[in-house]
Amino acid sequence: MSAQFVYLICIVAFILSVRLMSSPRSAVIGSYIGMAGMAVAILFAFSRQTEISYPLIIALTFGAVIGVISGIKIKITALPQMIAAFNGLGGGAAVCIAAGEISAAENISTALPLGAAIGAITFSGSLIAFCKLQGVLSGHSRRLPLSAFFNIIFAAAIIIISFYLYYFPTPFSFYILTGLALLWGIWLIWPVGGADMPIAVSLLNSFSGWASVAIGFTQNNTLMIAVGTIVGASGSILAYIMTKAMNTSLLGIFYPHIKDTQTGITTGINRTAQTGSPSDAAFIMENAQKVIIVPGFGMAAASAQHAVKTMGDLLRNKYHADVKYAIHPVAGRMPGHMNVLLAEANVDYDAVYELEDINREFATTDVAYVIGANDITNPEAKNNPDSPLYGMPILDVGLAKTVFFVKRSLGSGYSGIDNPLFFAPNTIMLYGDAKKITEEIDKALEQ
Repeated sequence: MSAQFVYLICIVAFILSVRLMSSPRSAVIGSYIGMAGMAVAILFAFSRQTEISYPLIIALTFGAVIGVISGIKIKITALPQMIAAFNGLGGGAAVCIAAGEISAAENISTALPLGAAIGAITFSGSLIAFCKLQGVLSGHSRRLPLSAFFNIIFAAAIIIISFYLYYFPTPFSFYILTGLALLWGIWLIWPVGGADMPIAVSLLNSFSGWASVAIGFTQNNTLMIAVGTIVGASGSILAYIMTKAMNTSLLGIFYPHIKDTQTGITTGINRTAQTGSPSDAAFIMENAQKVIIVPGFGMAAASAQHAVKTMGDLLRNKYHADVKYAIHPVAGRMPGHMNVLLAEANVDYDAVYELEDINREFATTDVAYVIGANDITNPEAKNNPDSPLYGMPILDVGLAKTVFFVKRSLGSGYSGIDNPLFFAPNTIMLYGDAKKITEEIDKALEQ
């Protein structure tokens, strides 16, 4: 069986996998097809070895064991960190392959410096993204001094060193190139704030794909080129779609418009927040004809998706309410974060709506149940030109007759901007763990 034929089978499997994973109904099948395609690729690569490489077998076994353990042990709430780590590993692998090429060849491909640079940027940038998502580093937007100037310096230096590496392929020049790219990756991602992190993760995912493409050319590996193109293109498209949904640009997330966050609150509003109990919420929901549930990172942090699903089922089946779920494109900490959680809880996907499809319905909604979705519901994004959030599309939950906002406190969201919706006359705050609060509401609805 020829290599090109096997590669074609694997490529078709990966494309079909991506296509099936575009829908929650077929995502599981798509995952299995993708795994099968990768298994075929690995086994075929082994079959072409002229002799057994025990270090390679040990490395692959070690990696597989780590992958299985992490997949089983890591909670679904930590998926964003896991995705960031995977992106970084992809970039790191590209750098390692490039390092092997430098040490073994006198002449190198023109794509090798490119693959090494992109891979190093992806690795260090993903490390910073991981630390921000994990809470090791602050998730607030930060303006670095002379950011644009240093970005130009980094880019120019990497281009010059890349040309030098091509003509004089020495380990020293490779280390210089890799070191500069690692520093640039840190410099690029460090300013990115929490609200923009899903875009950054998508972009880093794209970078890992393009690094694979470049390294694939150095290895004359059709499969690496094809799969890298799929990953790179899909990540780029997703990042573009998300920037459009947030009314921003890719440059905008790297050069955040930092202002005094104390201006995030509109002057003259009533700073007294109404508080309620789960039983109060259940009583109002029992008499509601239309309810929209708005999940945010609070649902992910508390693993409240199953309790939320139970609430929706009770309202729909027992009280005959029209129940819908509203998803903001950047809700959570990664692209599709809320969609994954709702799918994991077996929420009917026909009841899940994107921002542009659901926003007009809040004005005719009796109850909006918001679970920690702070920044994506903040009216400052529409009303306050001085707010760092200004211009970002939000879910207009404030138009509902009653808004129940589940949070542990009145603290600001991941962007550090206060939300005046907390003090609106139609908002009732439910303080506490999102899962416990929702479960108590479920119990009251069942009675």
